[in-house]
Amino acid sequence: MKQPDFNQVVDRHHTSSVKWDFMGHYLQLNETDLLPMWVSDFDFPCPPAVQQALHARVDHGVFGYSERDEDYYRAAIEWFDQRHQLPLQRQWFTSIEGVVPGIALLIQMLSQPGDGVVVQGPYYGSFKKVITLNGRRVLENPLQEREGEYHFDFTQLAELLQREKPPLLVLCNPHNPTGRCWTQQELTQLLTLCQQHGVTVISDEIWADLILPEARFTSVLHLGSQWHDRVIVATSASKTFGLSSLRISNFLIPNAALREQFVERLNAHGLDVFNALAMTAATAAYQQGGPWLDALLAYLAENRRWFAQALEQAAPWCRMMSAQGTYLAWLDCRALGLDDEALQLAMRQQAKIAPSMGYGFGEQGEGFIRINLGCPRAYLEIAVAGLAKLTD
Repeated sequence: MKQPDFNQVVDRHHTSSVKWDFMGHYLQLNETDLLPMWVSDFDFPCPPAVQQALHARVDHGVFGYSERDEDYYRAAIEWFDQRHQLPLQRQWFTSIEGVVPGIALLIQMLSQPGDGVVVQGPYYGSFKKVITLNGRRVLENPLQEREGEYHFDFTQLAELLQREKPPLLVLCNPHNPTGRCWTQQELTQLLTLCQQHGVTVISDEIWADLILPEARFTSVLHLGSQWHDRVIVATSASKTFGLSSLRISNFLIPNAALREQFVERLNAHGLDVFNALAMTAATAAYQQGGPWLDALLAYLAENRRWFAQALEQAAPWCRMMSAQGTYLAWLDCRALGLDDEALQLAMRQQAKIAPSMGYGFGEQGEGFIRINLGCPRAYLEIAVAGLAKLTD
């Protein structure tokens, strides 16, 4: 395989990119000269093998109703077996166009209006959206930060589950925005508490493949069949291979009754037809994308190392939190002494970058920003130079 050139800058303007073309719309910006570092999609072309498979499918020219074939299932099962030593069963698979829509349907299915749903703050903002817009309440189990790394607060969680009696907990593993990968011991303790209180865990594991070299990813499905009645896992090739707009995700549901109920929910919403190009891309990615991903992971690890070192020299007030996964940097900006509105203004007017503002991840994110490291090094150099200006 020809070594990918991740330093190559690809112009994404005028491609209907949310990150680049719709930044002003989504962030309510008047500025047009900001470097977009917000949406968690990366700025690299997808693997050549995926592009070739898509070209072949487009050249066929017929795009009638399509269904997942055995190659689709086999590719995903072999990927998780070889990449994560995680044996999956074919019957566990259910599919929907995106992880967040699937979580929304599960919230509707497994809770009642007014129920609480537990999340760990700082939490992915879309979790709050699908919880509250479905008439449920966000119950925060804030993570504890110790020496730059985040940990579960199991004492607070036990009290919360006892008091509120929620039916659901939404887990993010690896965690967005902090990049924390939860250990087997932590996950076992979490599932033990949830089992004791009758709580089902929806584990969003879309970042599972994007792990730093020294880190290890542990799925809730690694922990054994004794937890299978209490866990549902969301996966997708989209985050790993840069296929976010080719929408298909898999929800792995070992419990047959829950799985049947979810399939009925999909059918009730007419979600029983799948995008031919999305399936082609995901299949090719899992079948042939391993070497490309290895090269990407090495590049992302070096991006993180370089960015941390550059920040320490150029903007020592900005503390980068420890991470084991994702291509996101979670940055503590509280040393500037700015409230969130002033911090956002400084990012736009002085640093000339558009990060994800930490307050969008709940109360635990106030005073933080999230930077996307999934980009050519040239963009990170611009971001560091901009952050350095905040104390000039």
